[in-house]
Amino acid sequence: MADPQPKKLDLHRREMPKQPPEVRQHNFSEVALGYPIETAVEEARRCIQCKKPTCVFECPVEIDIPGFIKCIAQQDFTGGVSILKNKNCLPAICGRVCPQEEQCEKACVLVKKGGQIAIGRLERFLADWEAAQGVLGIPAMPPSTGKRVAVVGGGPASLTVAGDLIKSGHQVTIFEALHKMGGVLIYGIPEFRLPKAIVTREVEFLQSLGVELVTDFVVGKTRSIDDLLEEYDAIFVGSGAGLPWFMEIPGENLNGVYSANEYLTRLNLMKGFLFPKYHTPVKFHKRVVVIGGGNVAMDCARSALRLGAESRIVYRRSRQELPARLEEIENAEEEGVIFEYLTLPIRYIGDENGWVKAIECQKMELGEPDASGRRKPVPIEGAIATFEVDAVVCAIGNSPNPLIGATTPGLTIGKKGNIEVDEATGKSSRDRVWAGGDVVTGAATVILAMGAGRQAAKSIHQYLSSLP
Repeated sequence: MADPQPKKLDLHRREMPKQPPEVRQHNFSEVALGYPIETAVEEARRCIQCKKPTCVFECPVEIDIPGFIKCIAQQDFTGGVSILKNKNCLPAICGRVCPQEEQCEKACVLVKKGGQIAIGRLERFLADWEAAQGVLGIPAMPPSTGKRVAVVGGGPASLTVAGDLIKSGHQVTIFEALHKMGGVLIYGIPEFRLPKAIVTREVEFLQSLGVELVTDFVVGKTRSIDDLLEEYDAIFVGSGAGLPWFMEIPGENLNGVYSANEYLTRLNLMKGFLFPKYHTPVKFHKRVVVIGGGNVAMDCARSALRLGAESRIVYRRSRQELPARLEEIENAEEEGVIFEYLTLPIRYIGDENGWVKAIECQKMELGEPDASGRRKPVPIEGAIATFEVDAVVCAIGNSPNPLIGATTPGLTIGKKGNIEVDEATGKSSRDRVWAGGDVVTGAATVILAMGAGRQAAKSIHQYLSSLP
């Protein structure tokens, strides 16, 4: 009998509908609208179900990607959700903000032909489909081991640890300093990229599994790590990187100069963009410059645009070196954000009332690659550019908050304020204390934080299982 004809490759990647740029630049509603069922099934049927799925190898949380895609192709959405949530307790979030193009999708065997599967969009589809049914499936839970774990911080690393450990039978309590769970997912990412209702939904799923949530609790102030160790068998620290960096140039103390943390927290967590419906006042600036080129810079610039400002990104390298996701760069360009490449701020100029009124910049050109592999910007002598502004947002990075390191004797802290841990386990220098996510690595991606959380959860479970 002759071999069946091989299936012809479908290299046409299905696009996801979005709000038109001229509409979305005036609102904070989600930009990308998600796949309808028919499109999701078509996209899933393009997957060739590799015997050695390289996409899985590049996923920090080891999701069975071909498995859940096959379920979509067969229109078994319930089965797909089950496979997805077996490894990922935050699928709707990951489907929206993970850099899939640099991880699972980059490893798709169809990349070489330009037709890689839209894994992130399919992940988002399943999570949204489940939410639309109105009932979240609760997996069978094991009997309680009686062991207790405290988790510090309510961001993605901590939520992953909590989900993995509660499903192993341990009691888990998350302590969050803010009044809402989610960490950077809540305060750092705008509504138009990640609606807060989705974060709340996925946190509530963990709560339904039995995870206890404690808000307005600052570990290091309310109680120390040592205090918690008297009550809990193990502690995971996932307190993130909330200490903003500035450029340390003249004029940074002028009114109208913000850190990205302050700007985004005011808008996102405190709903400033809905003032006066919410009580957080927001100044409606006319000309805003955002310094930086990452996703946070894009978020700030696009938020400023939606508040009615002329919004400009100043970045010291070229477009090719922008660290932000290409999708977010293109969205910002479509919406009207102005990009000033090869431009480095050197001082802020204030008015007689102490408000910033201009930003002076050095024009640059690209030289040889630096330690990061990107071409190093070099000043062009005498080339100065000045922009009139009434607000500047500095989005050049963050370090971990030093509070836990300062109040926890014996905890080894690195040069950048990060908690030092064993890379394979997340175990810190303190007995019964693990750490992961941005507090260890500095600001990174949601999925990398989740991967670190998963590693630490395995190690914590192993330790707890060894106890009498």
